[in-house]
Amino acid sequence: MAAGSLIRSGIFGHTELEFSKTNKGSQRFKDSDRKQFSVSLKNEFKGSEMVASDHIGVHNWSLNQSSTNFFVKAESSICISKSMRWWERTLKPNMIEINSAQELVDTLLNAGDKLVVIGFYSPGCGGCRALHPKICQIAGMNQNAVFLKVNYEELKVMCTSLNIHVLPFFRFYRGAQGRLCSFSCTNATIKKFKDAVEKHGTDRSSLGPAKGLEEAELLRLASNKQISLNSSSNCSRKTE
Repeated sequence: MAAGSLIRSGIFGHTELEFSKTNKGSQRFKDSDRKQFSVSLKNEFKGSEMVASDHIGVHNWSLNQSSTNFFVKAESSICISKSMRWWERTLKPNMIEINSAQELVDTLLNAGDKLVVIGFYSPGCGGCRALHPKICQIAGMNQNAVFLKVNYEELKVMCTSLNIHVLPFFRFYRGAQGRLCSFSCTNATIKKFKDAVEKHGTDRSSLGPAKGLEEAELLRLASNKQISLNSSSNCSRKTE
């Protein structure tokens, strides 16, 4: 890369940083960027001036403190650290992350008479993040129920097929009754969620197998190539 060219890279989730590459193979921040960089890394590096050395490219580079042997490696893949993945925190054993439309269909059909609550969320949704600890707490207090988590960003086509257009959003299912209710919820209306879990989570027997998703929803999912109606579980559901 020619001298003076610009390289951009995110570090520890902070705002993009910009610096120039010198002829000596090292990357030093421009004067206009030194102050910003110092502020961004103040907590991690105690305000010390840093020099960035480009050994094997932008995607795997290191930071060296000029006056000591202090050495930190940073890769682009850690821009979002695990500590920032709020949707993976404080999960309970009865909380399951759904990774595909077929998994959602099968989980609902195999739940028997248990109450199943599906929570649709997005990592960038502030309301979802604020509500997450309380949902985990409620799940921990209702071990007989199953709480499914659906990442809207990861399963956008599936969510669109199910007409999910607002977040956070919840659906309640149980046995042969299928879907019992659905609504959006926030911290301000958490009582609505608690009441629904209490109402539909009471012990009772359901006549017949679990219903799961509506037939129209299965057809939309199949049309959007999210599931195959030829699978054994989907065939048995469609012919009931």
